[in-house]
Amino acid sequence: QVQLVESGGGLVQAGGSLRLSCAASGRTFSTYAIGWFRQAPGKDREFVAAIRWSSGNAYYADSVKGRFTISRDNAKNTVYLQMNSLKSEDTVVYSCATGSFTFGYSDSPRGYDYWGRGTQVTVSS
Repeated sequence: QVQLVESGGGLVQAGGSLRLSCAASGRTFSTYAIGWFRQAPGKDREFVAAIRWSSGNAYYADSVKGRFTISRDNAKNTVYLQMNSLKSEDTVVYSCATGSFTFGYSDSPRGYDYWGRGTQVTVSS
């Protein structure tokens, strides 16, 4: 059974940093990508970043490019999202997900078949 568990959310001041973790288990991840999405109340999930497990190739939404960095630790089966220069509009629930893609990744949540429960990030101005 695939499990994804996020951690690392919390309260931070604008301009600060947080590192989110997504611990994965139950699947051989070599052929998969893991993505981070975020969702504000009443809105659709928004793609943030994704990483190919085997190659480490990373992909970012324009809104976070240059501020967020996604990485993975193969030995720990964990993906990280380093978030710097946080803004008040980054205040939402962040979730990680895994899916199988022949190439690259997907920026649509429909492409992912397993999800974590999410972690709240709150940026105070």
